[in-house]
Amino acid sequence: LLGRKEISSVELTKAIIERTKNTESKVKAFLTFDESDAIEQAEASDARRAQGKVLGPLDGIPVSIKDIICEKGKQLTCGSKILEKYISPYDATVTTKLKDAGAVLWGRLNLDEFAMGSSTENSAYQSTSNPWNIDYIPGGSSGGSAASVSAGQTIMSLGTDTGGSIRQPAAHCGIVGLKPTYGLVSRYGLAAFASSLDQIGPFTRSVEDAAMILQVIAGHDSHHDATSYKTEIPDYRKALESKKGPWKIGIPKEYFAEGLSEEVRKAIQGAIDFYKSQGCSIVEVSLPLTELAIATYYVVATAEASSNLARYDGIRYTHRSEFAADLKDTYCKSRAEGFGAEVKRRIILGTYVLSSGFYDAYYLRAQKARTLIRKDFLNAFEKVDVILTPTTATPAFKKGEKSSDPLAMYLEDCYTVSVNLAGLPGISVPCGFTKAGLPIGLQLIGKPFQEAEMLSVAHAFEKAHDFKSKHPQL
Repeated sequence: LLGRKEISSVELTKAIIERTKNTESKVKAFLTFDESDAIEQAEASDARRAQGKVLGPLDGIPVSIKDIICEKGKQLTCGSKILEKYISPYDATVTTKLKDAGAVLWGRLNLDEFAMGSSTENSAYQSTSNPWNIDYIPGGSSGGSAASVSAGQTIMSLGTDTGGSIRQPAAHCGIVGLKPTYGLVSRYGLAAFASSLDQIGPFTRSVEDAAMILQVIAGHDSHHDATSYKTEIPDYRKALESKKGPWKIGIPKEYFAEGLSEEVRKAIQGAIDFYKSQGCSIVEVSLPLTELAIATYYVVATAEASSNLARYDGIRYTHRSEFAADLKDTYCKSRAEGFGAEVKRRIILGTYVLSSGFYDAYYLRAQKARTLIRKDFLNAFEKVDVILTPTTATPAFKKGEKSSDPLAMYLEDCYTVSVNLAGLPGISVPCGFTKAGLPIGLQLIGKPFQEAEMLSVAHAFEKAHDFKSKHPQL
């Protein structure tokens, strides 16, 4: 529409602003937004377009950002009271790339504090709702990122995925969520939770949109991120049509065991049957160490969180307690007042597994298990092109339902954490609805840096089904 001059970026941005204002009291996806700044960016885009200087397919398109990714001059709270007054002094690499592509940066999105949670109920500011039923959670930790796209409050958004925090909320909100291979997208300017697991990725309404935004944010960052990987970036959008299959699709038996909801099982089986009807080979594979994934993840992730969050000490740029008597008191009281219960729980767990006498028993063993989990996937990929699983074992649950049971909440990520431990790409696409009208997500897992193949498999499913045109009736 922008290309054909049927609408302007200003008109599109104003429509998004109006939609956000009309629905935000129910959804609560945004922590902050700046209308005049967004319109200014849109005006600049329209001026470029009038001069024939369009910066690419995202020029003039509103994109919203999870409030854990730096945007210069904007608040960066990470959903925590400890960073309540912090203003980011620089842009993350992904933010710079979006600006260079002409995107209209629209608002900062809610999340579980420091990306620790699966329901966006751990935010220090507000609990985000699922647009399909506002009494239900949108998933987490990128709940604001998923809910805003699902509710039509933005065109695309960025989230982060440490153990499923893009794919799980995408499944619960009925949209597409892509977690790239570890190292494909720079982490510079992302406030770290678990540095060896965190990855930035997009939420969109379609696989093609996901390919489009991945094209912009992917790439080696030699200046700022030592874990960024130098690899050729293909034309992801072109690959959607050029890579046509039929594919060999692996079905891991461990992902269809006890605990999988019958409605989810039925929807996933429908997706498997679709691929079979398209001539794809359906191959049963085994990922025998799946049962160790949650335990391994919560040792590695909490250990890294304990280390990363040590910098929030009440001295430099964080909340400082007014009731501290001395230096030690400043550390203790500032952190006690600034961090929420879940963050404190994970810092304590992480400090324990790294402590003298327990390091070998927990952290070292978890790292060894992690290597074996990755090996399981690489062995399976010798036989298949992609692996197909449910994204979540159950659909979204009611707010407050699991708040008092951290273990039940941790098990929400049982189908997603292995992908992060192995550093693989994963995508969740809508594949059905429950009788109660809640979305169900299908997860596809790709080989390292083979996002193009994985996206084309997802695109083939999306094209044959009409889930992307379904919108929640807020």
